[in-house]
Amino acid sequence: MKKNILTIGGSTSNNSINKKLAEHAGSFMKNVNIINIDLNDYKMPLFSVDVEAEQGYSKGVVDLNEIFDTADGFIVSLAEHNGAYSAAFKNAYDWISRIKGKVWRNKPMLLLSASPGVRGGKSVLNIALGKFPYMGANIIGSMPFPLFDENFKDGEVVNPELKEELLKLVKEFEKSL
Repeated sequence: MKKNILTIGGSTSNNSINKKLAEHAGSFMKNVNIINIDLNDYKMPLFSVDVEAEQGYSKGVVDLNEIFDTADGFIVSLAEHNGAYSAAFKNAYDWISRIKGKVWRNKPMLLLSASPGVRGGKSVLNIALGKFPYMGANIIGSMPFPLFDENFKDGEVVNPELKEELLKLVKEFEKSL
């Protein structure tokens, strides 16, 4: 049976570069089911213990959690907003942690970040590298992807060094499944 790999771009932007990068990384994998997650498809209120107590879990939270349950691995590319996770990603992450403490289900993860700047989202990547393992992420590899608009064109990585590094990480990730 084919393994299910979830790709997640940590943003709700309609033109999310992180969604593009996560999905592109997933496209290199063979003999797996790729499930591309768009956070816009899962409506949920702003996390609050009061909302949780009064209303329980929204359909969006429940549906996203159920898809996470089917995952054999995750390819996550995080948007960096003011040096941290986007509010939409953090909100979904907080809600799922309330249903299932180990958000990432102790599954393998390829962790990426992309930005239009020269650091490639290193700040958010460092936060995630420090926190995700406590939430059940088995991080196989990670990579910041800088200067996205210069290094990714027409659906392809055009910078040879970045492409080589990404392909190497995807192969390591595949081996871990």
